[in-house]
Amino acid sequence: MYREKYENWINSSFISEMEKEELKNIKDEKEIEDRFYKDLEFGTGGLRGIMAMGTNRINIYTVRKATQGLSDYLLNRYAGGENISVSIGYDSRLNSREFAQAAALNLCANGIKVNLFDSLRPTPMLSYAVRELKSKAGIVITASHNPKQYNGYKVYGEDGGQVTDAAAKEILSYIEKIDDIFSVKTMSFDNAREEKLLNIIGEEIDKSYIEKVKSLGIRKELIKSRADDLKIIYTPIHGSGNIPVRRTLGELGYKNIYVVKEQEKPDGNFPTAQYPNPEDPKVFNIALDMAKEIKPDIIFGTDPDCDRIGVVVKNENGEYKTLTGNQTGILLTHYILSSLKELNAIPKNGAIIKTIVTTEAAAKIAEDYGVKIIDVLTGFKYIGEKVKEFNKNGEHKFLFGFEESYGYLAGDFVRDKDAVIASTLICEMALYYKTKGINLYEALMNLYKKYGFYKEKLISVELKGKEGHEKIENVMQYLRHSMKNKLDNIKIVKKLDYKLSLEKNLINITERPISLPKSNVLKFILEDKSWFVVRPSGTEPKIKLYLSVIGSSMDDADNKMEIFKSKIEEIFHEAYNG
Repeated sequence: MYREKYENWINSSFISEMEKEELKNIKDEKEIEDRFYKDLEFGTGGLRGIMAMGTNRINIYTVRKATQGLSDYLLNRYAGGENISVSIGYDSRLNSREFAQAAALNLCANGIKVNLFDSLRPTPMLSYAVRELKSKAGIVITASHNPKQYNGYKVYGEDGGQVTDAAAKEILSYIEKIDDIFSVKTMSFDNAREEKLLNIIGEEIDKSYIEKVKSLGIRKELIKSRADDLKIIYTPIHGSGNIPVRRTLGELGYKNIYVVKEQEKPDGNFPTAQYPNPEDPKVFNIALDMAKEIKPDIIFGTDPDCDRIGVVVKNENGEYKTLTGNQTGILLTHYILSSLKELNAIPKNGAIIKTIVTTEAAAKIAEDYGVKIIDVLTGFKYIGEKVKEFNKNGEHKFLFGFEESYGYLAGDFVRDKDAVIASTLICEMALYYKTKGINLYEALMNLYKKYGFYKEKLISVELKGKEGHEKIENVMQYLRHSMKNKLDNIKIVKKLDYKLSLEKNLINITERPISLPKSNVLKFILEDKSWFVVRPSGTEPKIKLYLSVIGSSMDDADNKMEIFKSKIEEIFHEAYNG
């Protein structure tokens, strides 16, 4: 079957000779199989894959096909089509602009109006533009923090949040009806402009977005009077954050911002960062060299589409240390709630939202301030969905949301994680603590002493190709049905199966339903309050293991994690080989 598809592409009159040469030059049969044995999957995150020719790769043909499915979905959902528009953004990755235009011109060929950003922008600015321009959907071309050979295609609903399961399935149903990938509609850029189907957007959206970001500051007088006191090193890691982050901070009054020149310009080859992810401490190597002379109060970096942010601070020995996503989230949760309490401004129905794989320390802090903590499935789209829900029913007032993978959000005008917003809150928090004579690391240690020394770890296991996909399924089946209810002498007290929507208490043998969307995820909670989660990645050929322990000190937590990690790896290898 895959061979037939391969031959169809090679013989197609729609594919250029250069593209055909790429396919003809593949010598490895396994590579041909992997490129054509299936279509690139359209999940709740849209598409993500390696850029190359093939049905299981991202290229202008798979982008057009996905967009034709979205076009059909929109034309059916909003009958008539006169008032349908879609906003499109893209980042600094190779081919991002070309894929954005391919999507735009397919929509235009279907009679749908498009608002296309004039150049690269952070993903959260697209989320904002969708709502601001009253679009029915949005598209972002990005693969976030993946290596340079990847790109992706994310779809947003009219609420500015990534489409969640029901909408994604409906869009997929339209994509699957397209038999011929080369038959989808397109038109020329000039014709789309002439027919007023294609609108180019820029500064007007930038300005209103930045004004709203600036309005989120809590201690506005402090920023106004002391912003000059904070010394910052910032790296955009060759991505889209450089202009909006620096412009926003500059307009707030932060003048001592030193950008990492070698990583300032957008570049999809990511020459200084093989893995352009602020979760990877290596992306801060150049910034740390600069820090020897500049001696900043804080260092931070944003990923290529500027929705994630990583923070580096000095520890008790004067050494710079990269904070985890959970640690930055704990600090921000506490800073926001303590500042609001000081101003007597915590709403009675206030809520913090986090994902099921994110630190439980946030729950302890929220409880301390009388604020509800709400868990959602992994993926910021579920946090965005809750924000929309709160705005509609008024049940809660959204205060802050975060996930362990370096994503944060305040305010409700964006419905996705936002590193521009996060950078302003992190700078305000660092400035506040500086005026109190402590840095962010010391503030974090104070929180650990008060709430417990929580430590989390993520293990990613890459399993590529068709065989890898089957292995992932086997692992999940083993853990779901065959795993023991003990880790050495520590009992597993609860098993949460999000695919079956069931929480099982393994001590008193009771069950209760889980009121979250179904997802192929398992969470195991032990009697010492440690836990682990197993989740196949929705965007990469990986299975992810999330681990959490609580210690009586940092050293105790570190030791507990090492022991726990080895136990979980043993279980995983049993499952993998079982």
